[in-house]
Amino acid sequence: MAALDSLLFFTGLGLSEQKARETLKNQTPSAQLREAATQAQQTLGSTIDKATGTLLHGLASRLRDTRRLSFLVSCIASKKTHTEPQLSAALDYVRSHPLDPIDTADFEQECGVGVTVTPEQIEEAVEAAINKHRPQLLVERYRFNARAVLKWAGGKMIKNEVDMQVLHLLGPKMVADLEKKPKVAKVRLEETDPRTAKDVIENAETADQTLSRMEQLRGEALKFHKPGENYKTPGYVMTPHTMNLLKQHLEITGGHRRTRFPPEPNGILHIGHAKAINFNFGYAKANNGICFLCFDDTNPKKEEAKFFPAIYDMVAWLGCTPYRVTYASDYFDQLYSWAVELICRGLAYVCHQRGEELKGHNPLPSPWRDEGEATLRMKLVMEDGEMDPVAHRVKYTPHHRTGDKWCIYPTYDYTHCLCDSIEHITHLLCTREFQAQCSSYFWLCNALDVYSMAVLESRRVIITKFPAAKSLDIQVPSFPADETKGFHQVPFAPIVFIERTDFKEEPEPGFKRLAWGQPVGLRHTGYVIELQRVVQGPQCLEVTCRRADAGEKPKTFIHWVSQPLMCQVRLYERLFQHKNPEDPTSITMHGGGSISGLLCGPGKPFNEFQFECLGYFSVDPDSHQGKLVFSRTVSLKEDPGKV
Repeated sequence: MAALDSLLFFTGLGLSEQKARETLKNQTPSAQLREAATQAQQTLGSTIDKATGTLLHGLASRLRDTRRLSFLVSCIASKKTHTEPQLSAALDYVRSHPLDPIDTADFEQECGVGVTVTPEQIEEAVEAAINKHRPQLLVERYRFNARAVLKWAGGKMIKNEVDMQVLHLLGPKMVADLEKKPKVAKVRLEETDPRTAKDVIENAETADQTLSRMEQLRGEALKFHKPGENYKTPGYVMTPHTMNLLKQHLEITGGHRRTRFPPEPNGILHIGHAKAINFNFGYAKANNGICFLCFDDTNPKKEEAKFFPAIYDMVAWLGCTPYRVTYASDYFDQLYSWAVELICRGLAYVCHQRGEELKGHNPLPSPWRDEGEATLRMKLVMEDGEMDPVAHRVKYTPHHRTGDKWCIYPTYDYTHCLCDSIEHITHLLCTREFQAQCSSYFWLCNALDVYSMAVLESRRVIITKFPAAKSLDIQVPSFPADETKGFHQVPFAPIVFIERTDFKEEPEPGFKRLAWGQPVGLRHTGYVIELQRVVQGPQCLEVTCRRADAGEKPKTFIHWVSQPLMCQVRLYERLFQHKNPEDPTSITMHGGGSISGLLCGPGKPFNEFQFECLGYFSVDPDSHQGKLVFSRTVSLKEDPGKV
């Protein structure tokens, strides 16, 4: 009954029954359309006309940043946005302007809000286009396709006017007009007389008809986002922490473009691979960037060791040199840790359904989705409607690089986005058949982002000329990926403690943290510190302090604590290589750890925390009043060669 009600609700918006049924198959746009229509009804009443319903459907199916739903619905309901070109411009605008607040005046100017194109204006524009090409029209008649471009007019209105004026000029179609226009030899664009893009459109000789596929791809590359502006990509999903993550990413990449070619080592490359190699390596080279060769070695049943050098030789034969050769198996430990984290957050579950039960786009929902008993599946719906894609699956096959260490292997949907994140790839270049993977790509990168702060091996830092008489209270998000979960207050005093490894007097090349002549930011404070003096005795540093916006931006931001609690932190390595878990080589004790005072309250045994930049920890049962003990459960960085 609920499905029937939803079908009637959507057809009541002017959608055809087929379009309504297609929409209902995909949970996210379906829910978004219902919400958009409900909001519009508050302005328009219970009846929504077909034109408005069509715009609301377009909005619901294409909008990724749900924060903007109410704003755009109000534009549609008030008739300020009333054509498809205006809606497309509005969606492009909110995607490229993710920060609040929206500049309403600029938005209206860029998106044609309130602009109405009159029939007289359409008539004049079409008449001008036809007069421009009148001689050619008289010769080619209906085989010539004249198009008029008027920015904010609906395409249907323009087409109707074109058809009417062409009919008036040429009269009814004759038999000869029904013959296909003879094909002409394709000529490279630079060998022809230069013509504007508008001329090309008006003559219906589009880029798809005159350019090779690689030339089309190079043309598309001109539209790619700049490094650090990933949010301008269609389908990109914003979170409250997105901009900070992109800033960190930009600091690491230095603003250079980074691409990758990710073949599976299960056969010899074909012509499609050659195109991908050409485009990925060519795009990076043309923009002074770098390209990785990233082997997708996640299915040992189909892969053979001989294909690794064979693929590398083919890449080299095509004249391409990888910046670095990497393997998905380099990151199996990290991928496994993240899989466990998804389960802990309720974002993935272990499923016992057989492989044949999962095939197709509309398998029945898994009975294990909410019970947690064997593939690992992520709780999301992809762009093509596929529900809960598989993240890990069991394969009792030795791996050519990791041997018998694993009997579970990650899938393409799970692996690629996370490996790209680890390697800070700036541009993912793929063909259309991989478009459906975008939703899982963005979802995973956002789902695995939680940080609270702790310092294990601390170094005392004295801030001279501190910006307050005593201390400042800093508001820090408890979960930076989701600020709706609240903030907590931490003190920021003239004495702080940083990680010992975050400072080097004689740094090696590439070191970006605190050093002579190299200031760093203190996370969440809005302040930058710069080294003034090193006190060798107690390993103490004296630094000056300034606001982050009062000078040059630092290369990085480091974590810190102030007025901390002292604690013991136990860093366990893999225990089961040893008969005795207390073996000295399997545990490292840090007796002088410093931790944010936030944790003094909830310090109950087995309570879980993530220490920023360090890993995941739980309160050890050995804790007692006045002495907190934390044991590491999962580290953030693992040596992929460790056994």
